[in-house]
Amino acid sequence: MKQFAYAIPFLMPFSMAAGPAHANDSAYTDLDTDRCKALWLEDTESGGVSLRCKGFKEYAVYFKESDLRQSILYGPVNDTYINDVFESFEPFNNATRKIEWRLGADGKPVATIVRWFLDNIDPVNFEPSPKLKGQVLVVSKVAGDAGQGCIVGYVDALANPEPNALARKIADTKTEAFVCGRHMAAYHGIRGPTAAEPTHVFPD
Repeated sequence: MKQFAYAIPFLMPFSMAAGPAHANDSAYTDLDTDRCKALWLEDTESGGVSLRCKGFKEYAVYFKESDLRQSILYGPVNDTYINDVFESFEPFNNATRKIEWRLGADGKPVATIVRWFLDNIDPVNFEPSPKLKGQVLVVSKVAGDAGQGCIVGYVDALANPEPNALARKIADTKTEAFVCGRHMAAYHGIRGPTAAEPTHVFPD
């Protein structure tokens, strides 16, 4: 297993709300983990879980959580990626339930955008601090025929004046050429002090 940095998973479900699709349109779904199918459950204090949830049309969402950190994959992901990929952040974190799907000209989703909250640690008391809480928009590639999906880029939602527009630009222009497991996702735009370091675990 190729490990860029160690991370841990968390899962969630969705409800569909999409209209007619055009190039670079968005569709939105909500993650509802109470209606997901459990792929595995880990009966430990870390509360590890792996779920398959409803996403956009036939495109599923794969949600993992462990040690209060989450990881999400989208679309027809192959078994190796479902089992072995975990992309998250160094601090404890959680993703919002709203998923924005960016659609190609054929109406098929090519990328997703989800806002994550990061529980950064106060260096004085070494506890998560509300005043240091980060918000990052995570742009992910929806798996295609090869079954590989991953994070393509990050936008600090607190440091950039129009973070959603920037995230959509990344989704529309960077996703197609991005090779999961070979290319490294990076921050785009301004990165402030609360935009914590990402972590990545990929199969060999």
